Amino acid sequence: MLTLLTLLAAAPQGPQFEPPVRMQAGGSYVKVEAPGYACPSWHDVDGDGKGDLVVGQFRDGKMRLFKGQGGGVLAAGEWLRGDKAAAVVPDVW
Repeated sequence: MLTLLTLLAAAPQGPQFEPPVRMQAGGSYVKVEAPGYACPSWHDVDGDGKGDLVVGQFRDGKMRLFKGQGGGVLAAGEWLRGDKAAAVVPDVW
């Protein structure tokens, strides 16, 4: 019985996550527009080797880009652009 309890205590307990933090970019907290169905994603958008944060916006289908500056620092957000206008994900509703 003691062996079974030892094995259960040593068994993996599932994923462990760090506590959530409010991210800042350009000196302000990262926010999303109402209704707030954001889809954050890390990707090196500009190919400079630093992770950039892309946050989708439910309203209007635009995406806000927060460029990585290194060391966990993000630049202020700007709309992800395609050609000359803000890139838009087509409406699926």
